[in-house]
Amino acid sequence: MWLIPIIFVILLISGTAFAYLMGAVSVVAFVAAGKAQYLSVLPQRIFAQLDVFAFMAMPLFILTAEIMSRAGVTRSLIDFSLSVVGRFKGGLGHVNILTSVFFAGISGSAIADSAALSRTFVPAMEAKGYDRYYAGAITAASSMIGPIIPPSIIMIIYGGLTGASVAALFVAGIIPGLLLAAALMVLNAIIAVLRNHPGGSADDAPAFLPSLIKATPALCLPIVILGSLVFGLATPTEGSAIAVLVALIAGQAYDGLSRAALVDALEATARMTGAIFIILAAISVLGYLAGQMGWPSALADWVESIGLTGTRYLFFLIGIFLVAGMFMDTPVALTLLIPLFVPQAVAQGIDPVHLGIVLCFNLCIGLITPPLGKCLVVVAALTRLNYWRLAYATLPFIAVQVLLLLALAYWPSISLTLPRLTGFSVN
Repeated sequence: MWLIPIIFVILLISGTAFAYLMGAVSVVAFVAAGKAQYLSVLPQRIFAQLDVFAFMAMPLFILTAEIMSRAGVTRSLIDFSLSVVGRFKGGLGHVNILTSVFFAGISGSAIADSAALSRTFVPAMEAKGYDRYYAGAITAASSMIGPIIPPSIIMIIYGGLTGASVAALFVAGIIPGLLLAAALMVLNAIIAVLRNHPGGSADDAPAFLPSLIKATPALCLPIVILGSLVFGLATPTEGSAIAVLVALIAGQAYDGLSRAALVDALEATARMTGAIFIILAAISVLGYLAGQMGWPSALADWVESIGLTGTRYLFFLIGIFLVAGMFMDTPVALTLLIPLFVPQAVAQGIDPVHLGIVLCFNLCIGLITPPLGKCLVVVAALTRLNYWRLAYATLPFIAVQVLLLLALAYWPSISLTLPRLTGFSVN
């Protein structure tokens, strides 16, 4: 067994893709543990892991985001945000955050959000007199709203792994996502006063009604998705298909979608979906070994022996997932840690929907946390900012997000009130 960490480190240093690394290490672990006879069952286990109805929504929501990003919606959302909050002090910071809220209802991905908005906002904010690292930090921090407000790719993965209702998770993510946006706006307003950021009526901002009319096709997308789920008109998978149709119609309402752009969107969707599914497949091998070795039950015994129950166990999970989010891709961390830790939490009476919101929010903080925060990497690469200076500038936003995470964990009603009001079965 001591060879396994050595093989893991060697493959990691060699640059092997994480899916292949985990698959290879898992197979070696089977042999080292004397469970080689179970390797013949792996293909069946892998397909069983992936044969989940909720996962069908993932590629369709990804395709929706790819279509909309190629249809020229970013400019319309920015103009509408400018018309709403652009006149306040620190206005462009508020616009940055509000645009991320609107973009979240389209993309469902923090990385897509940061990539789409960093090239627009960082130069624009710098030209208005903002510090360029502050501009990059607020862009990275606000991109975290993307996976919290529905549709959310990571919530689909969580729902598929745990059996929790994806529709309930989507509805439960609305209030935490809006609270996150509000908290970031409050922090931006405070910093705007302290640093004398520009804003106010002297700044040019588009007229409200024309910008609203132009942004309406993009704003209709999250309304259609959530409306179909809340009123029981469609499952998340059916809602994702409707979202693709709405995206195609909205695309024509903007700059139009050429055949080449549509092909590019399909190719990008295939690449991203393939990357996520191959990670799920590789880690399902390790999950099968964990079941054979009795790791989940051993973990449950250990948790019970040290008295980690209820809220204390939830805060224990927050610590683990915060650290994991700093070093791992979000889908990797979910598929690796959820089967180990979530069954024990649910057995202790923690609602799986509440738990899903907390853990997904938790892991998303890792996207803007060094040393391997992916949103920081994207913003730094696209704007040519120094990564570590950008990470330092992001610290106040991380502090606000951690405080909100603790509030979400301590008061489940923040996440569960809206699902209860809309008829979903939650504790």
